[in-house]
Amino acid sequence: MRYEGTVYRPPSEAHSLLIQATIGCPHNKCTFCTMYKDTRFRLRPVHEIKEDLDMARDYYGEGIHSLFFPDGNTIIMKTDQLEEIFLYARQLFPKLQRITVYGSARFVNKKSLEDLQRLKAAGLTRVHTGMESGDDVTLEKIKKGVTSAEIIEAGLKLKQAGIQTSEYYLVGIGGLERTREHALESARVLSAISPDFIRLRTFVPVPNTPLYEDYRQGRFQLLSPHQALQEVRLLVENLECDNSILLSDHVSNYWDVQGIIPRDRQEMLAQIDYALQIDESRFRPPEISRL
Repeated sequence: MRYEGTVYRPPSEAHSLLIQATIGCPHNKCTFCTMYKDTRFRLRPVHEIKEDLDMARDYYGEGIHSLFFPDGNTIIMKTDQLEEIFLYARQLFPKLQRITVYGSARFVNKKSLEDLQRLKAAGLTRVHTGMESGDDVTLEKIKKGVTSAEIIEAGLKLKQAGIQTSEYYLVGIGGLERTREHALESARVLSAISPDFIRLRTFVPVPNTPLYEDYRQGRFQLLSPHQALQEVRLLVENLECDNSILLSDHVSNYWDVQGIIPRDRQEMLAQIDYALQIDESRFRPPEISRL
């Protein structure tokens, strides 16, 4: 297999075969992200992707169960191309149970429902989508390139196509100024979708990003550990999803909050309340990740 640049994948894809289908991110303007800043976006030719799949089969054998196609927003590839590589992968790996990609709402919405249904039939199981926030003011500030209405549209379209949706909520990305709006509007958007997964990530400023400079110059105020937990509490309290799995599967988070909404809501709130009783000095500083 051939890889270009740093390859990123969600923690839940730790045991997946990684085959790059795209290089970089077609949006690449989010003010908090450095992931693909030094990479010019391009699509890899289908024949190259299939060659890498052949190499993986020769190296690992036919026993691959899960396959993730990085880089950012691979869903942007033409439906015919994605369908071809998904079907080819299933031919090479008869035990394959899951095919996943990154795809933000902006690029999911470039696909018709028929396109997504074709991809589902070809083997696409799940789309990881970085919602970050459901608050339109926050989305504009971080230059996400999408609105809350578009996030809902994409989530519902994926759901209608039968593709699992993993939505990412970035705790604290609204700053102290909009922590309440960020939580409540995100709860509204997520409740409208009822995604299969809601995954929590806590914002940590990364050097060489515009938002880091805002933080350094005092224009953006980070949440303290307790304030971040209070934001998560407000989110959980207001989610009205139908059996969405909420997970804190990332080292950036202050507490392991997980369960099914609505079934486990009260247990999750109790866990957060317990964490709020712990002195803040025992948590990592807000500006330092444990990575």
